[in-house]
Amino acid sequence: MTIPEADREQIVTRRLRAAGCVFAEDETRLLLDEAADGDALESMVAERVAGRPLEQVLGWAAFAGRRIVVEPGVFVPRRRTELVLRQAEAAPAEAGIAAAAPAAAVARDGRATRPLAVLELCCGAAAVATVLAAEHPGVDLWATDLDPAAVHCARHNLDERGTVVRGDLFDGLPVSLRGRFRVIAANAPYVPTDAIPSMPPEARLHESPLALDGGADGLDLHRRIAAEVGDWLAPGGTLVLETSERQAADTQEALVAAGLRARVVRDDEIDGTVVVAVAP
Repeated sequence: MTIPEADREQIVTRRLRAAGCVFAEDETRLLLDEAADGDALESMVAERVAGRPLEQVLGWAAFAGRRIVVEPGVFVPRRRTELVLRQAEAAPAEAGIAAAAPAAAVARDGRATRPLAVLELCCGAAAVATVLAAEHPGVDLWATDLDPAAVHCARHNLDERGTVVRGDLFDGLPVSLRGRFRVIAANAPYVPTDAIPSMPPEARLHESPLALDGGADGLDLHRRIAAEVGDWLAPGGTLVLETSERQAADTQEALVAAGLRARVVRDDEIDGTVVVAVAP
């Protein structure tokens, strides 16, 4: 069925509101802007009413002022993860390192210097890496994820500006990158297994369990990252790891136990919490 052009905005808004969409008016405007014609609009509205995340219906998510492509089944970037981005951008400057050394940079002694290496771990659509690629050209960007759908989506977003590999955490990365990363940013799964059934249907039915399930207490991946990250960070390198306000102390403790200096950073405005950990 094609949604008639007359009163199209009111019709779509009513259907979305009846389906429980809290921001029905805002979503309607986005759908109307994105749909190529009435048939496409009907298809998109039907998907949204059926519970698919708006970002997957639109094909993109807003993140740090940019559009990040989001394909079906891929974890949708949340606004709170913008705190990971901000801390990742600040980390090199805090360590006294140039934020983006071009690949062709030459040191004073005439030898070529390596560009700053940055990794987005458990990248999903690679929202953090994509913004870094756009705003800091010349950075040697890498991203990894275990979910093949996420890897495909991340490669679309990064295009030729970074390298995306499929692997479990650091698996799949070239051995030559060990000890080279100045910044590692990660939004690893941290939802406790038993809490997943109570998540909104948009997440538990339409996003990969690989992007959500953090084990019994939600911190299985955080502990694994803490145990392995030291081999991949350069001296003085920084890990920025998203967590929850409730879990932050335990995430910090795991990183301190692994020999890193760690602190919790909180942004109440976007409900974001990260642990920033620095290698010796």
